[in-house]
Amino acid sequence: MKKQLLYILCLLVAGQMTVQQALAQGETTTRIVLEHGAHGGKRTDAAMQHWREYGLGQFIHWGVYAIPGGQWNGKTSTYAAEWFRTSGLIEKSEYDNLYKQFNPTDFDAKKWAKQAKQMGAKYMIFTTKHHDGFCMWPSKYTGYTIANTPYKKDIVKELVDAYTAEGIDIYLYFSIIDWSHKGYQANAPKTEADKARYETFKTFTRNQLIELLTNYPQAKGLWFDGSWDKAWIEQAAWVDDLGKELRAMSPGLIIGSRFRADEFGKRHEDSNGDLIDDYDQRFERNLPNSLAELKGNDWDCVMTIPENQWGYHRDWSLSYIKTPYDLIEMMVKANALDGNFVINFGPDGKGNIRPEETTIANRIGDWMAVNGAAVYGTHHSLLDKQDWGYSTQKDNNIYLSVFNKPMNNLVRVKLPKSKTKENVYVIDNAQLLSTKAPVQINGEGKTGTYYRDKTGASYYDLIIPESIRTSTQPFVIVIQLKEVDKKNQDDYMQAII
Repeated sequence: MKKQLLYILCLLVAGQMTVQQALAQGETTTRIVLEHGAHGGKRTDAAMQHWREYGLGQFIHWGVYAIPGGQWNGKTSTYAAEWFRTSGLIEKSEYDNLYKQFNPTDFDAKKWAKQAKQMGAKYMIFTTKHHDGFCMWPSKYTGYTIANTPYKKDIVKELVDAYTAEGIDIYLYFSIIDWSHKGYQANAPKTEADKARYETFKTFTRNQLIELLTNYPQAKGLWFDGSWDKAWIEQAAWVDDLGKELRAMSPGLIIGSRFRADEFGKRHEDSNGDLIDDYDQRFERNLPNSLAELKGNDWDCVMTIPENQWGYHRDWSLSYIKTPYDLIEMMVKANALDGNFVINFGPDGKGNIRPEETTIANRIGDWMAVNGAAVYGTHHSLLDKQDWGYSTQKDNNIYLSVFNKPMNNLVRVKLPKSKTKENVYVIDNAQLLSTKAPVQINGEGKTGTYYRDKTGASYYDLIIPESIRTSTQPFVIVIQLKEVDKKNQDDYMQAII
């Protein structure tokens, strides 16, 4: 074993292969000892459990990039609007002076918070600073902030106060990339001068993060972006210590997997395949298709309404716009796979959430007001995925969210084989969540109640009520399962129908 580990170490030092390749070559399954990999495994504390039960969140991308809104001097960028500084349509020096025009006189934090609450959001992620480095709070470590705009007021504070008053938790987005700072470097510094400059950037970044948690103690967590730079990745030990410092400042603080790398440069998951920090910040707009894909990790999915626009873009005709139906289906799918779903909004330069986004938020909110029990605090159910939609579960309630309404108006439910040898699962009751009206179980087949296959699984047909057969909206049927003795299941089912 010692020879194997020495061999692996030599391969790594030589830079000839990855940790995983070295392990395979060394023919051992011994885990790598990491000082800066994942710490402590999956969290079980109350703060993390609360995060798991959100179901739906809101993301807001807002900054000086909202002024051009993807257009400049009659030309339109098809690139993401929040990256407009790099679009080639504006001189960087000109962009860097846009903050002098930033005066969102229509901005109303309370209005935004009320809209988010109506939509059903339980938490909000706000861009305190994007890659351009402009700070939406009056940071004392740079002059490139909201304090030096015509608006002057602390936007982060206004939002934190307004959303907290509505019972919506706040998470702070923070970009590691900062094009405005003279010490920022994407590539790993090589010369002594470059290293010295990068040290000033590291100190600046630490100071700003501490400042944010000090100024806004209501914040429940940090959502990081832009940590892919080689320069940052090589600072694994320093970033790990910074994370510990931030957690000590704010007990229960939740940090996503985009903050840091391990000492071998692995991000998101460390060199042993373990998730770094608290939950998997999956690549934007990425929804998994199975629980196996998630490896048991907590996760969220952040989703744009246009194809790929986070910040405000004036021209929405450039891409496909997701409908409320699309977003509701994605949300329920995420919850059925134990994740949270977060919908992004990009306000304009005056502080208005665009009318199209408001309409979408209202439509989602109308659905959530009726069917939110299928989302909040739920997790994957014991049912297999079925063609009509998705199922979620909380305690003994299983919520069948029907997106593909069967033409025969029968929602077939496949119940798994009971874990108890002499028992089977039966549907104890079924009702439409929107009205609490009973849903009839179809009477067909040998027993009049169910079908059973060779595995011991049972199939039940639930008759879609007349009141919603012509509806174009997804609906939810809630069922309760019960284990009964196989010998008595027919009598039991006949009794409840």
